[in-house]
Amino acid sequence: MTLFEVENLAINFGGIRAVDQVSFHIEPGEVFTIIGPNGAGKTTIFNLISRIYDPSAGRITFLGRDITRAPAHAIAGLGIARTFQNIELFENASVLANLLLGRHAHRRTNSIAEILFLPSVRAQEIADRRKVEEIIEFLELEHHRDARIGGLPYGIRKVVELGRALATEPKMLLLDEPSSGLNVEETEDVSFWIKDIKADLGITVCMVEHDMSLVGKVSDRVLALNYGRVIAEGTPDEIQSHPDVIKAYLGD
Repeated sequence: MTLFEVENLAINFGGIRAVDQVSFHIEPGEVFTIIGPNGAGKTTIFNLISRIYDPSAGRITFLGRDITRAPAHAIAGLGIARTFQNIELFENASVLANLLLGRHAHRRTNSIAEILFLPSVRAQEIADRRKVEEIIEFLELEHHRDARIGGLPYGIRKVVELGRALATEPKMLLLDEPSSGLNVEETEDVSFWIKDIKADLGITVCMVEHDMSLVGKVSDRVLALNYGRVIAEGTPDEIQSHPDVIKAYLGD
């Protein structure tokens, strides 16, 4: 069964058609990447999937369920997690505390139980901490576990944001420009983590990315956009040699 599908998705901002009749699907276990010049509509599509924006038209389906009008707060619980271009972490909290926030979607206790700190709450806390420690080990963040986010280098903060998304135990992970602001070595690390997320954790990845070297290393299929419209879809090699993609990036 197709994991995720977008059909004729569109959104207008005033008189501008930011996303125009975009359709694609993602199969379980894929790394599916969306590329395009600045302003092509890539992050807008992520905002539509995350339910930050309401589409003007179209349909979004996840695991056979129509989520086009699902509330934004329900998306993580359905199994979709996301990172952002601009890091969205609590800078005065520790790495551990930020990762534990990703476990909120799995909370099954109520306010009264938490106030009384009943056994069910203690069991939940232990399970959450165990899961977060697994992520810390997976992303090699042991040295930074108790460090304050605001005092960490940019590259480490990007990794922490990835870890927080993984803490939600998603079925599909949306990565918005995972290599932006990173050096060559850090970008290489990102490529390894994406491969491991797919192979070891069994998580499907949908990525927006500008770095075509990274795209080529990790992607199974690539969708190219320009001015909100699909101009090509195929393997990384097919996309990089596609005349419409070359034109979109380099001009006539």
